[in-house]
Amino acid sequence: MSGEIYLVATPIGNLGDITLRALEVLKEVDFIAAEDTRQTLKLLNHFGIKKPLISYHEHNKYESGEKIIKRVLEGENMALVTDAGTPGVSDPGEALVKMAIEKDIKVSLIPGPTAFVYGLVVSGLNTSRFVFEGFLPVDKKGRKERLNALLNEERTIIFYEAPHKLIRTLEDLYKTFGDRRIALCRELTKKYEEIIRCTLSEAIEIFKEKKPLGEFVLVMEGLSKEEAKKRQEESLKEISIEEQVKLYMEDGLSKMDAIKRVAKERGLSKSEVYRRVLDL
Repeated sequence: MSGEIYLVATPIGNLGDITLRALEVLKEVDFIAAEDTRQTLKLLNHFGIKKPLISYHEHNKYESGEKIIKRVLEGENMALVTDAGTPGVSDPGEALVKMAIEKDIKVSLIPGPTAFVYGLVVSGLNTSRFVFEGFLPVDKKGRKERLNALLNEERTIIFYEAPHKLIRTLEDLYKTFGDRRIALCRELTKKYEEIIRCTLSEAIEIFKEKKPLGEFVLVMEGLSKEEAKKRQEESLKEISIEEQVKLYMEDGLSKMDAIKRVAKERGLSKSEVYRRVLDL
């Protein structure tokens, strides 16, 4: 029988946040795969755990992943940990999970801290609906495409960012979205934890004055209902009444339902819209 793969969430800063179940699994598995074995060794030593460690990270995830899968298929149980937080979230652990599923290997998550959830909860922004984007692409084209795809996103948007890229990212967000509210969360659960709640323009000024330190969770408000309505009104000005009715009909509405919707959105009477689209 094959073994099992455990994804074990580890503290994002404060070692006291590790769960009893996580410690139990780390003690019982046959070996542990870690993003940075040196970092994980500190964690294991702190809790008196001695287990064989192997390296598993972004640059060797397929080669190392195949070796892990082979050992698990032979009956060994293993735990995957990242440097901090939950493996598989914006993390190469995603690839290992897919490989394991293809081989019918059981995968279990030992839940624990996740930085983006912490940042969202303390941001002061809407937590009922949100979207997690992780790290933005490094290349200019990919980054612009990703941000433009979020222009009409009404949910709260969450990013991860490294300190040396922070100012560039804040400037790109400002250029794309305007001066929205944002929470910048760093050193979460650690001694020097800091949550800065401000606007994008204020954040840019703050970090031009002081050097960014630590990994950041950026929590930015989504498009407001007022702004969404304004954009819709502006977009309607660019097409004719006939084109708008036809567009809604192509989406599946009947002619009369499309007329009613257009009349409501444009503040016109249904009869006026009807006269404009008699030939459709």
